[in-house]
Amino acid sequence: MRIPIYQIDAFTDHQFKGNPAAVCMLKNSISDDLMQNIARENNLSETAFCINKKNNIYDLRWFTPEDEIDLCGHATLGTAYVIFNFIDKESNEVVFHTKSGVLKVMKKEKLMTMVFPSRPGEKCNVTDQIILGLGKEPKELYKARDYMAVFETEDEIKNLKPDMELLKKIDSIGIIVTAKGNKVDFVSRYFAPNCGIFEDPVTGSSHCTLVPYWKGVLKKDTFVAHQLSDRGGRLYCTDLGKKIEISGEAVSYLEGYINI
Repeated sequence: MRIPIYQIDAFTDHQFKGNPAAVCMLKNSISDDLMQNIARENNLSETAFCINKKNNIYDLRWFTPEDEIDLCGHATLGTAYVIFNFIDKESNEVVFHTKSGVLKVMKKEKLMTMVFPSRPGEKCNVTDQIILGLGKEPKELYKARDYMAVFETEDEIKNLKPDMELLKKIDSIGIIVTAKGNKVDFVSRYFAPNCGIFEDPVTGSSHCTLVPYWKGVLKKDTFVAHQLSDRGGRLYCTDLGKKIEISGEAVSYLEGYINI
């Protein structure tokens, strides 16, 4: 079996920045075990598996090195980049059928815009487990798919040194940390050690929870966000109510084949 594979740096316009995603373009379905093994072999935060159904409608799934997940922003952006630049260069819109429903991605010049579900968090008590795991007490804590811990300043987010073994004991896929930005609307980081990802470089899906929170705080609908990982990434977000628009750029790093 010969599977085309691409590696795309998402939410950036420079190689070696943003979040690298592997994208496997399949002609036919393969087993879940094989997809998981490929994702583990790639050892990136996510590997996307995409099958063309018809007329620019695709099935899309995402795997971390440890598990399949229900929603992934940067690998969706990376897959759309592959389709727009290598598969169907005339297209400006692609539709993905996923475990989180139907997701659309539109292209306008270099910027691609994804429409994702909004996932507002519910406020919950800050636990000792969260404090010890993050190494600092947040001022607020919310829970959606992930926990979201809110801090006062950007510097606090930059300087966090979480204990990943303690974070593995938290009952969620991952934990978002966020604060108001110095030069952007808000900043964040994302930790998901339970999925084999100590720190994700740029996390589109976390903004499904970040954006509705910051809409309530900043009293606005459009945002520029920066994820403060070592690689870093820029996201442009709009709150549409039940949906979130998340936009960004991407660049190609690798094209090749998997031989199985």
